[in-house]
Amino acid sequence: MFVLLIRLVLIALIFFLLYRGVKFILNPKRKLELAQERKELYFLDDRENVRKNFLITYKGALFEGEKYLGTTDQSFEVISIFIWSSTVSKLQGLTIEDFRYLESIVKEHYPFAKIDWKSPIHEFLGVKE
Repeated sequence: MFVLLIRLVLIALIFFLLYRGVKFILNPKRKLELAQERKELYFLDDRENVRKNFLITYKGALFEGEKYLGTTDQSFEVISIFIWSSTVSKLQGLTIEDFRYLESIVKEHYPFAKIDWKSPIHEFLGVKE
C-alpha cells in the first residue's frame, strides 16, 4: 500500500513538472526575451485588453507602445499609439527605415491608429523627414 502511494506521488510529480516545463517554454514573456537576445522581431500584445501596453523587440531594442481607444466611422478602435524605448543605448545602429518598418508592423495590428514616437526617436524622425 505504501509503495503504491509513493508511485502515485511520483507520477503526479512527473506530470506536474512536465506541465510546468511546457508552460515555461510557451510563456510569451520568455519568447520576447529570447527574441531580444537573438535580435529578432517579436510583437507581444493582448489585443483584447486596450489598457495593456504592447511590447516589440527588434534588432535587440525593446519598445513599448501605449494604446488609446477612440471612435472611427464604424466602431470603437485603437486610434492613437505612443511608442518609446526605455533603453536608448540599444537604439544604436537603427535607421529611419527600421522605425518605418516597426510602424508598418504596428499598423498591421491597428490599422486605424496614428503612431507617435516619444523622445529621442521623435526628434530623430523629425529631423530626417
